[in-house]
Amino acid sequence: MTTSNQGDTLTTDTAVELFAGPGGMTLGLHAADIHGTGIEWDPNAVATRRAAGLPTIHGDVRNHGPRDFPNAAVLAGGPPCQTFTVAGNGTGRLALAGILAAIKRMAARDTTPYSFEDDRTALVLEPLRWALEAIDTGRPYQLIVLEQVQQVQQVWNGYAEALAAEGYHVATGVLATEQYGIPQTRRRAVLIANLNGPIELPAPTHRPYRKGVPQREGDARLLPWVSMGDALDRPQPFTVVSNYGTGGDPKNRGRRTSAEPAFTVTGKISRNRIVDASGAELPRFTAAEAGVLQGFPGDWPWSGNDIPQQIGNACPPALAAALAHASRSTSPAIVEAAA
Repeated sequence: MTTSNQGDTLTTDTAVELFAGPGGMTLGLHAADIHGTGIEWDPNAVATRRAAGLPTIHGDVRNHGPRDFPNAAVLAGGPPCQTFTVAGNGTGRLALAGILAAIKRMAARDTTPYSFEDDRTALVLEPLRWALEAIDTGRPYQLIVLEQVQQVQQVWNGYAEALAAEGYHVATGVLATEQYGIPQTRRRAVLIANLNGPIELPAPTHRPYRKGVPQREGDARLLPWVSMGDALDRPQPFTVVSNYGTGGDPKNRGRRTSAEPAFTVTGKISRNRIVDASGAELPRFTAAEAGVLQGFPGDWPWSGNDIPQQIGNACPPALAAALAHASRSTSPAIVEAAA
């Protein structure tokens, strides 16, 4: 791990990470021997990052750009999802046509201003701004790694067209996190890009979860998916009663046993009830347990306020690691620089 940056001094490492959150993408980059600095606006996530010793700038990505990181060869990030997710307000999804039009204008270097009903929606365009500015300054990023909720897949496809026109090899898709060893079902739209040669999305390492299909059944070439019971140190079997409805009925709460992966971890995970076989209430998930279900180490130093929201917004580290490894597979110079 690189030396902690407790202030807001810019560093000159290999990567710059936008919307860095509490460290999920950062851990994944580290697993691929890529280190750098994260920019994060939320003071709570900044507190967690600094407690973990992660170089961090507390600021708005819109106030920075590639010129602030002249040695960075990797761009990574996961823009805020609140206006795109099904659980959010939906204004990002409604603005999709405008977002795709803005991508085309940006790619053409048309500086016509764009605006959306919710300012957070425009943040999904920031990684493209950074990528294009780096190209125009003569120091294009060698690798780009991005992830978001699955509703952003069309945005990433728009990015792919713009980046391919600039010489990048790009792969996009929607990946299921349990297929990368994370004890949770969560679908994420991803983009990886490389200047140095063709790339593909990372192949799954674990089997997909299917309700009713035993954990040990399925493709023998893949590992079994990981259950909550496998990941957590709880002394007895339990059932999670979701805070959300299922089947279109808000009163029909979804249920999963400890022998299954968790539901998608959100900022409301603390509202999920946990019961034993008789239906008696058990302690709800702690912050450490919620972090483990998102793929963080059990001793991750969660700090600041609104920790469940930090965890719910984070990129699962194992997924980020798979993306980072896949994106750099044809970039030996990046491997050498990051080692």
